[in-house]
Amino acid sequence: MSSMNDLASRTFPRQSPDAARRTALACMAALAVALGVGRFAFTPLLPLMLHGGELDIRHGGWLASLNYAGYFLGAITCVALRIDAARVVKAGLATTVLLVLAMGVTHQFWVWAAVRFVAGAVSAWTFVFASQWGLRRLAELGANEWGGVIYTGPGIGIAATGLLVSAAGGYGASAGWIGFGLVSAVLTVLVWRTFEPVSKANVGAKASPGKPAELQTDAQRRHAHLHRADAFWLTVLYGVPGFGYIITATFLPVIARAALPADSPWPDLFWPMFGAALVVGALAGARLPSHWDNRTLLAGCYVLQALGIIAGIVSPTAGGLSLGSALIGLPFTAITLFAMREARRLHGDNAAGLMGYATAAYGLGQIVGPLVAAPIAAHTGSFTLALWLAALTLIAGAVGLIAVAMLRPAHRV
Repeated sequence: MSSMNDLASRTFPRQSPDAARRTALACMAALAVALGVGRFAFTPLLPLMLHGGELDIRHGGWLASLNYAGYFLGAITCVALRIDAARVVKAGLATTVLLVLAMGVTHQFWVWAAVRFVAGAVSAWTFVFASQWGLRRLAELGANEWGGVIYTGPGIGIAATGLLVSAAGGYGASAGWIGFGLVSAVLTVLVWRTFEPVSKANVGAKASPGKPAELQTDAQRRHAHLHRADAFWLTVLYGVPGFGYIITATFLPVIARAALPADSPWPDLFWPMFGAALVVGALAGARLPSHWDNRTLLAGCYVLQALGIIAGIVSPTAGGLSLGSALIGLPFTAITLFAMREARRLHGDNAAGLMGYATAAYGLGQIVGPLVAAPIAAHTGSFTLALWLAALTLIAGAVGLIAVAMLRPAHRV
């Protein structure tokens, strides 16, 4: 907590050895709020909303897909935004708090639909610009190894919301939304002053070696032009895990309750397991050698998630679902880390546009996933067919990434 208090109490000095830690923790908290709560608190709260009669599974699928549609729109519009990254992150955090609270104080489906759609857009803006601001700042500090800490944020948020719902689920979904909104407000206050405009954040930062800034920008533009095909395939293939993981991520507690005995304590624990594995994967991913090809690393992550889905299908037991949760969660934000690193490899400091397009492709996969899964589940009485489709899609994406990596070797500049 002392580290988080430091974040709020003062902006970090440029030459402080704590600067990288402060940057990483601030971005971690931002992603915990915008993604871990703003987007993914819906998953552990969905069974409570279903149990309370506020939703049925089909309407739950619609709310999930509307959130992902908003995420898609937000990611697309990132390309056109010309606002300072730090200001976007601050606005995103404040808006997320209000939207989460709104889910708890309203009960009309059309209001929930609008809130979840807007929350999706806001989470995309916050994710892309927090990534851009944080990774750039860490690069200036020569502390890229802290990048993995940034992407533990969603996992921490997911694990925390899952455990809190498990412990306090008897209070109902409305209390859960309001509680998460209040916690998000506290985190937002703690990190608020850390996000400085670029004009300030660059003061005293390490100068980039070589050419002046304007000449480096021209070089970056030429470099980006040479890698258009790489950027295209990154965008397309980054969309694959959006579809591949989302069916399990959206309906995991529902799937677990259908597979296990009614009195089993396990269904409430799989989502926190997913989040905890996500944190481990993000930290481990950041420690892998930086010269390894990001596309090969992404392919390995896709295979891990496919195996996690298959584990739950083949063995719909506490053990099988636990293994599946871990294997799906482990590479979840490592995928994001490797994809954002690849975007920076291709477009340097001007990578926000490519990050936005890739995130939009991911969002498109997330829109399709629940819309495919919910009708299949309603028709067959099981998620098995939809889960097999998700696993095979991930394997196909891994094959595509390996093929691109072999045909277009990475050249780092």
